[in-house]
Parts: sequence; C-alpha cells; structure tokens
Amino acid sequence: MTAQTLSGKELAASIREDVTLRVAELTASGRPVRLAVVTATEDESSAWYVRAIAKAAAKVGITCDIADLGSKADRQKISDTLVALSADPAVHGIILQTPLPEGLTLEELGSAIAPEKDVDGANPLSLGRLAAGLPAFAPATAEAVVTILEHYDVPVSGRHAVVVGRSTVVGKPAAHLLLDRHATVTVCHSRTADLAAVTSQGEILVAAVGRAGLITADHLKDGAVVIDVGTNPTPDGGLVGDVDAAAAERASAMTPVPGGVGPVTTALLLRHTAEVAERA
Repeated sequence: MTAQTLSGKELAASIREDVTLRVAELTASGRPVRLAVVTATEDESSAWYVRAIAKAAAKVGITCDIADLGSKADRQKISDTLVALSADPAVHGIILQTPLPEGLTLEELGSAIAPEKDVDGANPLSLGRLAAGLPAFAPATAEAVVTILEHYDVPVSGRHAVVVGRSTVVGKPAAHLLLDRHATVTVCHSRTADLAAVTSQGEILVAAVGRAGLITADHLKDGAVVIDVGTNPTPDGGLVGDVDAAAAERASAMTPVPGGVGPVTTALLLRHTAEVAERA
C-alpha cells in the first residue's frame, strides 16, 4: 500500500481564487485590504516565509506591509507597534512573526493584537474563544490541518485523532478544531511514555513537533491518515517533515512536505484578512 498524497497546492489555489474575487470587490468599493506583518528576527527561514506571505498577498490584491523591528527590538517596541497597527483602521490583519528576540514569547506579545485583527490566532483571547467554541480566528496552520481533511473528504466525526505536539500555534488549536468536528482526540508531547503505542491507535495522526523523521511507520496504525505539519530544513536547503518518508507504505493518505500544509496555511491567512475587511 502506498499512501494517497494529500497535496495542499490545489486547495490553496482554490482559496486564493476566492480571496482574489472578494478583495477585488472590496477594492472597487473603495476599501483596499491591508495586512501587516511584524518581525523582529534575523532568522533567514523566517524572512523567507515573510517574503512568501507578501508575495502571495500581492497576487490576490492585498497590500502587505512588513514592519521589521530588528532582532534587538525590546518588548515595549514590539508591543507598541502591535497596538498602533491594531488601532489603524486601514490595517485589517496583523501577524506577529516568530521567532522573537530572546526572552519574549508569542503568547505574551500576541495579547497586544486586537482580537478582531488577529488573523493568525496569536492573542491568547483567540485561543480561549476557540477552546470555548466561540467565533475566533484559529492559528492558520492548525486550521489548515482540518481544511485539508475536509477538502479530501476524510471522515473525522467519531474517529480517533492523535495530535503529536502541544504548542499554542498548532497542537492545542488543532486538537480543539478536531474536537469541534466530533473526533476523539489524544494529544501527545515530549513526555509521552511509549509514543508509538499511543500514536498507533490513531486513525488520523497530526505530526506537529518540528523534529525531522520523528514519526516512522512503526508509529502508525495501518491505513492511518497522516497530516505532517513539520517543516525542518535540511543541509542542502530543502525541507522535510516530522514523518519519515517510509511511513507512506503504512498510511492510507499523507500530506507532502513541502506542498502540503504550508500553502494552505498562507492561503488561509489571506482569507482571514479579507474577512476582517468585509466586516470593517
């Protein structure tokens, strides 16, 4: 058995096409759409990702402003920037890019983003509303997980989903989104004893740890659907996921890295931004 490839490229293109039409209508009515990305790092992979967001935004007609505060920016400078952008009626979406300078956390600084403009679910209020089943923007990467499952008509209700990773960016919100769709969810992490014994029970497995090749075929239930969120750089400049390639022989379906969750994540950020503009 070789796993079906759950590519995110076609799905992302469909989302972007819809966003392009919505943004064109807003622009024609005198309401141009603007996204702001705040960054405070010299990390090259982060810079690459920010450029990719800006490029994707331009293609759908969204203006993307990048506020590069430098890797020595302190808590006050970043917070003040986020507060100012939140108060600017011309800005519809705000993203605080990680990593942040040493000693600063996304959870702490995310609270400076107005929840209604928090298109990547960085404000703890957004995560709290998500957990309570109230309207909020989920972190786009976590939302991409369930969006891919829905696009490929993978049944979720009543099935056992195992999420490996408990970050507030992916693991925890992905677990909430799966619960909302009536899955039975188990969350694993670095202190889970006998990880393979737990993950091999999952009919759906979400790998979101950031450790290349952590999940092998031995970690999978036969026929499991695998969503690989990992993006781990390789020495030759490529990317690999958290799931070993050989796992495709045991899974029934699996997202590729790159080309799986990543493109859908970016497309959802743009859709969230357009939704904010429509409500403004």
